[in-house]
Amino acid sequence: MAHTWLSLLPFIIVISMSIWLKNILPGLVLGLLVGSLILKANLLDGTYQTVSYIVTTLSAGNNIKIIGFLYLFGGLVGMMNISGGIKGFSEWVGNKIRTERGLLGLIWFTLPFTFMMPMFRIMMIGPIVKSLIKKMDLPKQRVGLTMDISTESVIVLLPVATAFVGFMVSLVEGSIRKLHLGMSPYHVFLLSILFNFFAIVMLVIGIVQTFWTNKTNNSTIKLDQKQLDEEVNEFHRAGIQKELSLVKAQPWNLIFPVFLLLGLSLFLLWQDGTAKGAHTIFEAFSMADATFVMLLAVFITLVLSFVFYIMRRQKLDEILYHFFDGGNQMMEAITLLVLIWSLTLSAEDLGFSKFISSTLGSFLPAFLTPVTIFVLGSIIGYFIGSSWGTWGLFMPLGMSLAVSTGASIPLTVGAVFASGAFGALTSPLGDTTITTATILDMTLVDYSRYKLKISSIGGAIAIVLYIVSALFFS
Repeated sequence: MAHTWLSLLPFIIVISMSIWLKNILPGLVLGLLVGSLILKANLLDGTYQTVSYIVTTLSAGNNIKIIGFLYLFGGLVGMMNISGGIKGFSEWVGNKIRTERGLLGLIWFTLPFTFMMPMFRIMMIGPIVKSLIKKMDLPKQRVGLTMDISTESVIVLLPVATAFVGFMVSLVEGSIRKLHLGMSPYHVFLLSILFNFFAIVMLVIGIVQTFWTNKTNNSTIKLDQKQLDEEVNEFHRAGIQKELSLVKAQPWNLIFPVFLLLGLSLFLLWQDGTAKGAHTIFEAFSMADATFVMLLAVFITLVLSFVFYIMRRQKLDEILYHFFDGGNQMMEAITLLVLIWSLTLSAEDLGFSKFISSTLGSFLPAFLTPVTIFVLGSIIGYFIGSSWGTWGLFMPLGMSLAVSTGASIPLTVGAVFASGAFGALTSPLGDTTITTATILDMTLVDYSRYKLKISSIGGAIAIVLYIVSALFFS
């Protein structure tokens, strides 16, 4: 298509309408419709294409696995809620945690749960964190930011045992093969971790924030959060909230399913990777179909937890009702993800990748190549909201520019991965942001705006580090 710049229009519509309406859903629907109409130049055909994108998205194997995992995990949380598991564990932890610093420390303590996908850890600890926030009257946005930083910034820095590693190495390998470079993809990936400056800086910011809490800022955020909470109409859930407040605290009703889910996830990852030819446990974790394994693990956990709760004399109708209620609580996040995936398909058909490639050439000096890739990738990552999508778009471009300009390949690869991390952490379209905002009952646009202010500091520091590093490594 000649006018590939039009591929930016759907994303501009989404971001601008989200800021205006403080709700991302209308912008996503309109952006998808506009993208389809531009592609087909006909109202009826454009509407047909819009529905086709949604159907295609729902038909994709990995997408439906993620949707299934989100709904089933939400259902499991609902079961843990009505059985008194979350209330019991929260009371037990709450007796030991009395300050904001203690809660933020607990979040960092759960880092081992970040072994697969960011949403997994957030959904595991989110309900407990939410109950402690309410009990201690803490600022949701600050706590949510700590959850996201300790998840999103950590998982992109791990060299083994995550689904991210397999995807990231495969992108590097594809570009090396296309450019006919005699380099080890995994070795380049390992070196690039040292140059993922944004993730490293945000990790430091998150740790500093944990130990240097500011009482003045806390009171301001609390006031803002109370104003946000007033905007959320909780009247229709008043009966459910009252019912949950009356359940008997039973911490084992949380401990059993959580550790069962963790144990099954690790075992099934190892088993699936081994079946695909892996020789070590790290190879197994990298080669396993992580999305399917997580879905399988949560399904088995649901069945065994259901039996466990029945044996502990929980009422059948209550368990079933709150399973569906918990799953339905995730429908907003699921709907947003489906629309975001569909919007990405529309943008690609409009020539989004071609537009990005054609606006950059080999005229860049070597020392500006990594920082240019980081800045441009971060902007696009903010529009896309997906680290994997940003990496897929910019890895071929970044590697090609590094070779043509003579820039450091590991440094440029690190800049690509850093740009995806920026987009995933800050964008209101990011699944991490959506999941955290949903679980902690925050307004999505306001929460993402709060995160953008903090992340901009990390981004500015990363820009300086890329310029300085390029002078030494190019």
